[in-house]
Amino acid sequence: MRVPELLAPAGSLFKLKVAILYGADAVYCAGKAFGLRAAAENLSFEELREGVQFAHERGRRIYQTLNVIPREDDLERLPEFIETSAQTGIDAFIVSDPGVFSLVKKYAPGTEIHISTQANITNHLTCEFWKERGASRVVLARELTLQEIRTIAKNSGIELEAFVHGAMCVSYSGRCLISNYLAGRDSNGGACAQPCRWSYALMEEKRPGVYLPVEEDERGTYLFNSKDLCLIRRLGELWNAGVCSFKVEGRVKSEFYLATVIAAYRRAIDALLRGEPFDPTLLEEVEKVSHRDYFEGFLDSAREQGEIPAFAGYIRDYEYMALVETFDSKRGEAKIRQRGKFYRGDRLELVSPGAKPREFVAEEIRNEAGEPVESTPHADERLTIKLPFEAAPFAMLRKKMR
Repeated sequence: MRVPELLAPAGSLFKLKVAILYGADAVYCAGKAFGLRAAAENLSFEELREGVQFAHERGRRIYQTLNVIPREDDLERLPEFIETSAQTGIDAFIVSDPGVFSLVKKYAPGTEIHISTQANITNHLTCEFWKERGASRVVLARELTLQEIRTIAKNSGIELEAFVHGAMCVSYSGRCLISNYLAGRDSNGGACAQPCRWSYALMEEKRPGVYLPVEEDERGTYLFNSKDLCLIRRLGELWNAGVCSFKVEGRVKSEFYLATVIAAYRRAIDALLRGEPFDPTLLEEVEKVSHRDYFEGFLDSAREQGEIPAFAGYIRDYEYMALVETFDSKRGEAKIRQRGKFYRGDRLELVSPGAKPREFVAEEIRNEAGEPVESTPHADERLTIKLPFEAAPFAMLRKKMR
């Protein structure tokens, strides 16, 4: 595979469709079990089958995450789950555990297997190990440098996938037990409570209940918090190094996050294939979703500034205002579903599949009864808004908040 693949996350069937319409070449998602994202809605077998059909009709692919680190009581349920998942027509399983790998080979022999980043793949011999056993792709560990990726690609002869965007686990490749210890929630079973994101204080053992501040800044103390990954400027280097699939993190993120980020990376990849220089406005685009401070991972050094905790929580300069459900071209009106409060006269942006974001002023808003309204305070309300240009279904409205 030499044309780079844009691989998007999907925590639901709706998000799967959003990802594909906004430019993903492939989507990874989980069933109702074994997918390491218990907080996501995830897909039933019926939804997965519909998602596969939706993707295949458009020439796209679906990968199912099966990257749980199973306990003994999981093993009894896995064979039937694997067989039923394969029958939906998925293109590959993503696994990390050798036992699960052997079960997929036995119960879904015709389905590709990709090795998850949870397997901590940091060298070409590990790639060869999995290739010899029948894996078609490996997802590289996040902590690799660009030179290490080049060496692996040169010596392994297997498809390489790499994360290019999204939240970073404090343990980078995901093997962590902090959540188990502090919250009783199994991070390797998909139920991580993300205690690395909590604010901490210091307590002296002879003064219980007296919390001494460990000062970071006025917004809190985040000892383990990692910055978010953003490699949109470095896709050409990764491709030339041998990476064939660019993976975006975020199965529990919103459809607005997904649409904005996938659309930006789609434009970046298309420009790369045309031989055009990177457009810096694309970096501005990915900054319009809720995120922590960005950094470029460990491409240049095994010890990057990402090891220094981000000093605060999320940066939210833009907010998701509405989802476009239908558009009447004769009237120039869109039927929308409210996602945030905005006012008549607000300056909004339309984010639409296959088009650059466009700015306009909300001059006319009506409720379901056809009555003019000045604002949209009611959650999930259906409204009509005048638009000065075409809007496709699954288009979204956003608003700059500061």
